[in-house]
Amino acid sequence: MAMQRTGSILSARLLGTFPKQLVWASASPWSVILRNHQSGYRRPGQPPDRRWLWQRINFDFSKGLDSVEKHLGLLKDEFLQRWVGPEGKPLVEHMLEQTRVMWEFRGPHSLNQWIVSSDQEIGGRSEIYLKLSRNNTTALLYGTLCSVPPRDGETRYSGYISMRSRQPRGLLDRKKPYDLSSFNTLHLRIRGDGRPWMINIGSEGYFSHNHDDMYSYFLYTRGGPYWQDVKIPFSKFFMSSRGRVQDIQHGIFLDKMNTIGFTLGDKADGPFQLEIDFIGVCNDPTHTEEFAYEIYKRNPEV
Repeated sequence: MAMQRTGSILSARLLGTFPKQLVWASASPWSVILRNHQSGYRRPGQPPDRRWLWQRINFDFSKGLDSVEKHLGLLKDEFLQRWVGPEGKPLVEHMLEQTRVMWEFRGPHSLNQWIVSSDQEIGGRSEIYLKLSRNNTTALLYGTLCSVPPRDGETRYSGYISMRSRQPRGLLDRKKPYDLSSFNTLHLRIRGDGRPWMINIGSEGYFSHNHDDMYSYFLYTRGGPYWQDVKIPFSKFFMSSRGRVQDIQHGIFLDKMNTIGFTLGDKADGPFQLEIDFIGVCNDPTHTEEFAYEIYKRNPEV
């Protein structure tokens, strides 16, 4: 009994010297995991969300019914497509396909496939908008770029906008990547204002730490009233992770492509505009390059 009492006194004195977070973690680790769970980006200086996980969920009965109807429709489509062919196309047409339009803007529903964001998420002042053109056949991405960083004492750089396609989902919200292994070139029809953009392609990796990997290449717009047809081979895209170009490069996994996006951050403050007609892929038989960049090997062959 004396030894137990002495041990409890020593543990109490030791815990008194530790921060409250460690004392709380030693008492109830599961409560710390649940309360410290954060989803998404948190701006510098913003207090963490201390609510419980079930307090952050918006329970809505009508929303649940809509979700059930949506997944029943997806189940029907996936079941019928297996009898027709890949992606609901006949097998012969799928094998002989040379071009494919992935995204086009022919109505308000087409805008729901895209997500726009800017540095306002970190306290910046850039603005971005996405709408259909006057004839409802193209998408118009416009706004104002501002590189003034927020006054939070931590953020040093700002001034970017982005537009990204939504991740396609299947039954039970599972990811359905695009299979573009039959194509080797990205084809776009755009009309810009002379600014240099960055095209970003997200591909599903084989490991969890590949979540932030991105394949990028430059898109130079001419400006003016004329349309511009741009063809970029997939072999030209270089890999980066969290904005840093990686020393070890490898090509895109074309059978696991998830999203495509456009980013502008040329530090030229002022209005910008990019009009997009369609985004597609094609197979150029004259292009035989597999990868445009040197692939380093950790253990070179002797």
